[in-house]
Amino acid sequence: MQNQKVRPLVSSLLVLLTVSLACSSSAAQPTSTPASTDTPEPTATIATTPTNTPRPSPTLRPTQTPNLAATQRYDEFNTQAQKYIDLGYLPSADGEFIEYNDFEYDWAQLGWYNWAPLGVTVTDFYISAQFKWSSAYRNADTSGCGFIFAIQENGDHYAVFLDRSEVLFLNADSATSYSRRVGVTRGTSRVIFDNPFDNPVEADFTLIVNGTYAYVLVNGEVTGEYTLAQSKILRGDVAVSVLSGTNKDFGTRCEMSDIHVFVPN
Repeated sequence: MQNQKVRPLVSSLLVLLTVSLACSSSAAQPTSTPASTDTPEPTATIATTPTNTPRPSPTLRPTQTPNLAATQRYDEFNTQAQKYIDLGYLPSADGEFIEYNDFEYDWAQLGWYNWAPLGVTVTDFYISAQFKWSSAYRNADTSGCGFIFAIQENGDHYAVFLDRSEVLFLNADSATSYSRRVGVTRGTSRVIFDNPFDNPVEADFTLIVNGTYAYVLVNGEVTGEYTLAQSKILRGDVAVSVLSGTNKDFGTRCEMSDIHVFVPN
């Protein structure tokens, strides 16, 4: 189980990240390297040990489904993949679908996120799930469910979270000991949801990575296109994650269902 701290700066929208190197995955060079449009700023400090140890999360396993149900589900997945091809986000609908059991986790450490790896190493892919999250505090900081990808042995990774007002997209880079918010190449990254303290918030969330480009869709609509760092290794493990916005009570509670990953051939 991996955890990481996010500490907002008062003077900017960037965040500080403190990384624990508790999980590992294999790494290889990316196959496509167009230039990044982002200019990183020094905004993070890397450490090898967190201030405390979180309780372990459930281990995610691929779902075992009856043949008929599996056939119906894969028809739906194929339709979804074809949609992303038509939009130009995926190169091919030929590939492997992996479906996972539901995930639930609550986390009450302000500014930290935990992740549970899915055990799949990929470069190009998409991951989709139904998110449902709630907060124990009305004025909680940025928080919610999310995905981690391109996880490396040295702790490098990308993190993408769905908050009630925005998509938070982060690049954690241990080589420079800095982390930065990944700027939107196209789109706004803005969303509008009710306060998860009042009632749990639900949304479909999809992350697509194709070469050095990433796309985020919320409820089927593209909220942002992102350009990933050309120097960063993109082949790595994928994980589901929870970012806590408060220390109070249960903190941030995240439930994910319909979790599936598509890896093109």
